[in-house]
Amino acid sequence: MTEIPELNGAAPAGFDYLIVGAGFAGSVLAERLASAGQRVLIVDRRPHIGGNAYDRYDDAGVLIHPYGPHIFHTNSAEVFAYLSRFTEWRSYQHRVLASVDGQELPIPINLDTVNRLYGLNLTAFQVEEFFASVAEPVEQVRTSEDVVVGKVGRDLYNKFFRGYTRKQWGLDPSELDASVTARVPTRTNRDDRYFADTYQAMPLHGYTRMFEAMLHRPNIKIMLNTDYREILDLIPHGHLIYTGPVDAFFDHQYGKLPYRSLEFRHETHDRPQFQAVGTVNYPNDYAYTRISEFKYITGQRHERTSVVYEYPQAEGDPYYPVPRPENAELYKKYEALARAEPGVTFVGRLATYKYYNMDQVVAQALATFKRLQERQTADLVEV
Repeated sequence: MTEIPELNGAAPAGFDYLIVGAGFAGSVLAERLASAGQRVLIVDRRPHIGGNAYDRYDDAGVLIHPYGPHIFHTNSAEVFAYLSRFTEWRSYQHRVLASVDGQELPIPINLDTVNRLYGLNLTAFQVEEFFASVAEPVEQVRTSEDVVVGKVGRDLYNKFFRGYTRKQWGLDPSELDASVTARVPTRTNRDDRYFADTYQAMPLHGYTRMFEAMLHRPNIKIMLNTDYREILDLIPHGHLIYTGPVDAFFDHQYGKLPYRSLEFRHETHDRPQFQAVGTVNYPNDYAYTRISEFKYITGQRHERTSVVYEYPQAEGDPYYPVPRPENAELYKKYEALARAEPGVTFVGRLATYKYYNMDQVVAQALATFKRLQERQTADLVEV
């Protein structure tokens, strides 16, 4: 396993960049800046690198994702090529079933979902007509409910979406922005892949190994178990890059931005397989939203298997920004403060209050690096 460099041997002048957070946003920027010759200190309050994508071996020797399953997928050749510098890949296409009316049915909804649920034998052409016949006309799509009932009607909405969304967000879909359910497609064929992206793969040796390779540079130093505020005035540094919650940076002066959190219950079972696919959703039953089995996702072979149950909750570590108009308005106040903050760049899901996938965070970090380089070049020209 790659050794992570400790904080020692830093130049007397300190660091060119202090980066808060060792997840995708912070780690990508640390690597890019270090590759450009900058001295970087990256700080994280957790005892590990990798943010929520961190993985480790549990007591049974099964590779797990402590913060829930992280499935990598992207349509960006640039993002995939960049991460390929730090890992080999194992091809993996995620499949999800939903436990509905006593059956486990494919989600996103496809031809097989409809036929098995209703005991029909429709073709791909006929299922289009079926969706059209049950869809409810929506004059203006504003909410997550509008998105679904406008595509597949009220019954499928109630069976697959409403209960899951209420558990996940603590709100009815009629109270949430359309973007929440718009992320899940509806298919007229038998394609049962959860994602349709061009690149679908998992780091061959896990995310943590990928992050270790990314950060293994002599001019990157790492401090874990550290709140950045503890060292902000103690260690000389130039520009600050912040990837934490933007409202926390400004001491919640306009109030807290709402997030949804998760509680994870991990279990190991003395059998090689627990369920039929990587993830099974439970939209209508139980307090948890889904169960994921890691060996499908990682490709590991092991005589035992480990799974995780996800329980959404209002309190805890911030995972998902809650997409409602009033929250967007509150974020705009913090965004204005962030834009006016000298010597600080805000990047990542929490710092920009956006529901980004992993590849989108990487793309944002790469774009941010280019802007920082352009700014540095302009400053040199002025001098």
